[in-house]
Amino acid sequence: MIPLSDISWQAQSWQWLLAHTVNTEADLRRLLSLAPTATDVPTDFPLRVPLPYVSRMIAGDPDDPLLRQALPVAAELDEVPGFTPDPLRELEFADGDGTMSKYNGRMLIVTTGACAINCRYCFRRSFPYAEHQPDKAAWDAIIARIAADSSIHEIILSGGDPLVLNDQHLARVVGALDQIPHLTTLRIHTRLPVVIPQRVCPALLDWATNTRLRVVAVIHANHANELDNQVGESLARLAASGVTLLNQSVLLRGVNDSVPALAALSERLFAVGVLPYYLHMLDKVAGAAHFDTGETAARHLIGELRAELPGYLVPRLACEVPGARNKTIIA
Repeated sequence: MIPLSDISWQAQSWQWLLAHTVNTEADLRRLLSLAPTATDVPTDFPLRVPLPYVSRMIAGDPDDPLLRQALPVAAELDEVPGFTPDPLRELEFADGDGTMSKYNGRMLIVTTGACAINCRYCFRRSFPYAEHQPDKAAWDAIIARIAADSSIHEIILSGGDPLVLNDQHLARVVGALDQIPHLTTLRIHTRLPVVIPQRVCPALLDWATNTRLRVVAVIHANHANELDNQVGESLARLAASGVTLLNQSVLLRGVNDSVPALAALSERLFAVGVLPYYLHMLDKVAGAAHFDTGETAARHLIGELRAELPGYLVPRLACEVPGARNKTIIA
């Protein structure tokens, strides 16, 4: 494993950084000068975190808010009532080819099961991706279905993370969608520009700008420390290309469950050209109960945040009701 002090990894391509993520607890602890443990926490959701993200963690601090999002802990093995493998009952809406017909006027496509980072609170950490992501033949059928349904105006590329896919494939997909006259908007839900800012490369900007569709990138950052200068520069390139940038966060105990942390996140997002969009209550996925804050505390936090920030910097506190076709705004 390359030491963080050896900055040669910073000059590598996003593909190299995606292929050389930190995958063991021992390596992560070594990089951060943390005391080793006797053994990794046994889990069927493995550790995976890229070097650019690790470099923003505070060495020697076992409670670093970025580390807490990536490091498996023994509490993940606890069985907690109400926390299930499919907390949003998404499989009820899965069409079997990688699409979900959940939202009016929109189609969501689970483009891939791969991510650059395995966030420990991920609501799809147990999602059966092998059965619900499109192969080449499925992509052709999906495009045909969209073209035949004039009620669909927006396409949401989700995952996993759609930006782990290569730019040639994404360019073909966007080019095909561009030819469907009733489509107006392409939305991309991604964590890549945050965890591997090198992903915002010329090839990405090329397909993101050579389309008549309005392109919206919904990024995912939970703490201001995730947004260093390199991330800010990459997001600025996206914004300069005409992409609308929004952020959604998850309220996580021990990570951002304080007014100073949430205020700093909103202010940093705005400084790098991103508008705070949603602050999600934790989806009750098995293995993530230790991150839960509870709704009462969440309401109190968002109320205090409104007293600290201008309205446009206060994200909407929202939750996903299992089986519902839209988010529920709590405050």
